[in-house]
Amino acid sequence: MLPAKVWAQNQLLKISHQFPGGTADSGDFRDRICRQFAAEVEKRSNGSLKFEIYPGSSLMKTNAQFSAMRKGALDLSLVPLSYAGGEVPEVNIGLMPGLVPSYEVGAAWKNAEVGKELSRILQEKGIVIVSWIWQAGGVASRTKAVVDPDDVKGMKIRGGSREVDLVLKAAGAAVVSLPSNEIYAAMQTGAMEAAMTSSTSLISFRLEEVSKFLTTGRGQSYWYMLEPLMMSKVVFDRLSKDQQNIIMSVGADMEAIAIKSAKQDDLAVAAVYEKKGAKVVDMNATTVKKWQAIARTTAWKDFADRNESCAKLIKLAEKLL
Repeated sequence: MLPAKVWAQNQLLKISHQFPGGTADSGDFRDRICRQFAAEVEKRSNGSLKFEIYPGSSLMKTNAQFSAMRKGALDLSLVPLSYAGGEVPEVNIGLMPGLVPSYEVGAAWKNAEVGKELSRILQEKGIVIVSWIWQAGGVASRTKAVVDPDDVKGMKIRGGSREVDLVLKAAGAAVVSLPSNEIYAAMQTGAMEAAMTSSTSLISFRLEEVSKFLTTGRGQSYWYMLEPLMMSKVVFDRLSKDQQNIIMSVGADMEAIAIKSAKQDDLAVAAVYEKKGAKVVDMNATTVKKWQAIARTTAWKDFADRNESCAKLIKLAEKLL
């Protein structure tokens, strides 16, 4: 046994997320990451840290998770960072169309100036990023394939963040706002014609059942979304130094698994939709540049105009382009 002074007393930590539950080896990879992270931290901490995982927003509503972590009312959550944009405008950079053109650029953020600045801002707001997880986005549609900006004219479409919505509006779309776990119902009733979301969500929420067209994120994408595993700083600070190191070390180990799983889902989503008879299309560099051009003058500019901190973040992110 390790001496008591090495470990803070045993802690039971709760991890909440909005995605369908599974096991450590099967199901939505974001749920798997949470389960694998929990098992490995428990092992390395000799059981001084244990976890309960609450998938499918079963512990609390999706949009309440970030705020609950800031207060210390929730220990950990894996959630799209941009969902907290109303509370902390800087986090909208985590779903900025055209700003991250590949998984490789996304992975470079963590140790680049932009990542360090974003981490600092989040820590000030009471949040610690444990694992940097990026996902490519695609579009499921009932009425027509969405590839070029011209395709969205007059469409009722869900973008997923204020910034994506600005680009869609500039291209002539009518924007619908809701979390990814509510897309299915909205598309089923026809309240919405199309939805942009990650490849994994396009599969996990069974959107192929309500779609006739899919634009995949394999190869090229409109956007890459930062969907980190985060921890309440209040809770993190209560742990011993050893426990903190284990959490951050295991969190870093999960990042390679996340990129591999996200890329697998970018490919798998096409097969799932083709099997259902949907028409599957891909994007190319030329199309992405068209979206990026709109984003520069709308979303990027709007973000930079929010405050000095946002302006600084976008400048740092552009250094990686």
